[in-house]
Amino acid sequence: MKIKNENNTLTIFLEGRIDTNNAAQTENEIFGAAEGNTGEIVIDAEKLEYISSAGLRVLMKLRKSMKKPLAVINVSRDVYDIFDTTGFTELLDVRKALRSVSVDGCEMIGSGGYGKVYRIDPETIVKIYNPGITLEFVERERSISQKAFLTGVPTAISYDVVKCGDCYGVVYELLNAKTTAQLLNEDPSKLPEIFGKSAALLKKLHGIVPGKDSGLPDKKSKLLEWVDSIAGLITKDEYEKLKGFICSIPDRDTFLHGDYNAKNVMVHDGEFILIDIGDAAVGHPVFDIAGLMLAYIILPASRGGTRSDEELERLLGFDFGYAQKVWGVMCGTYFGVQSPEEIGAITQKLMPYCILMMTFHSLSILGDDIETKKSRIDIILRQRLLPAIENVQPLDF
Repeated sequence: MKIKNENNTLTIFLEGRIDTNNAAQTENEIFGAAEGNTGEIVIDAEKLEYISSAGLRVLMKLRKSMKKPLAVINVSRDVYDIFDTTGFTELLDVRKALRSVSVDGCEMIGSGGYGKVYRIDPETIVKIYNPGITLEFVERERSISQKAFLTGVPTAISYDVVKCGDCYGVVYELLNAKTTAQLLNEDPSKLPEIFGKSAALLKKLHGIVPGKDSGLPDKKSKLLEWVDSIAGLITKDEYEKLKGFICSIPDRDTFLHGDYNAKNVMVHDGEFILIDIGDAAVGHPVFDIAGLMLAYIILPASRGGTRSDEELERLLGFDFGYAQKVWGVMCGTYFGVQSPEEIGAITQKLMPYCILMMTFHSLSILGDDIETKKSRIDIILRQRLLPAIENVQPLDF
């Protein structure tokens, strides 16, 4: 029997067949491995071919000795049927083995901060998460997607968590769908139509009130927690100004996508569908609008400096030369204005909120890299965000 003790989790790997002939020996080995363990215990059943009632009683004895849930992972379909038929799926946390998929030769139709989306056949797409992203993270994002669907958000329905090499993924059913970025690349003349409808969908999303039992996180609370996390790197006055600015944003129980962009919105038979809502939350619509500005106003401005043309096109999903026009169409449609002067005035008014989101994302991705955080605080927070806060105008939408 192989065991692994890592990150306060003891994993016990079961193999072959466990029945009356070897159940006692298996019990001795399991309890010998678990003796003195104070962390989590997980049973990995990837190579388990069969387990009888005698073997099941060993696992139940382990579960009772732990006095907390016992996870049995990577269970084959045949072995899962045994757990299910005997009722042990109700007593233990039994998880089926993940199906493996390959994206070799598949068309990549989108990419984001957490992974890439591929079409694997005419009926399905798969989002493959970046290396290092845990199964728990993937399952949490899938859970958020399901909760959003139940509130009326037009999301693609996920039906399988899979593995692709060392990475995890989620499979969605989407027939002949394309992202709005792909549609723009195919026919730039349709930009006003595509992004006018995209803005109308965002407006509709902001009319959804998930309610207190939705399970979606509060965006404003997350930002306030972030300010607390950098409190030791800024002055008390800077801390108070930053926190006061965030607190001034009105509270709303409004659905937020969290990462609304041309690579995350797909069109299927004329219907606009969201495929990536792992950052979904509740809060004021300005957080989503500021994210649009960050993508279509701030990001293209980095051309020739920190971003190459190729990188900009990869991040946006389309030629960066269209970005400002995309923003103009979406801003005008969302706020019901038409003239460049009106769109410009709204853009200027929302800029402090856009810089807030830029600062938040820029610092959040650094983790424990304190020195780089200090440098970015000087450049972004002190030179851009705090001066912008001085001239902020109250939100009126």
